Amino acid sequence: MLTLPPNVTDRAFERLAEIGAADQGKALRVAVEGGGCSGFQYEIDLDEPKDDDLILEGAGQKVVIDSISLPFLTDATIDFSEELIGARFVINNPNATSSCGCGTSFSM
Repeated sequence: MLTLPPNVTDRAFERLAEIGAADQGKALRVAVEGGGCSGFQYEIDLDEPKDDDLILEGAGQKVVIDSISLPFLTDATIDFSEELIGARFVINNPNATSSCGCGTSFSM
């Protein structure tokens, strides 16, 4: 099966530029870990890129994904959303069969 890397929206890269991530030597790390109310959960944080990371670049910014998390994020979209409840990075993952209301936990 072909593993397509996630897509990162312009809005997500723009938000990283607004907070000066690259200026601090940081990238947006998107990882998948076991746990959460649906079996898996997203871990989204600013971190330094590591040697084995997939690096997605745009607008002078980087989004990094470790090799363990990558298969769980095949063809997903990483976006930035501003809503009444707050602003946050969001993952639209076509591989998730269900997710919980918090948007950080999912199952496959």
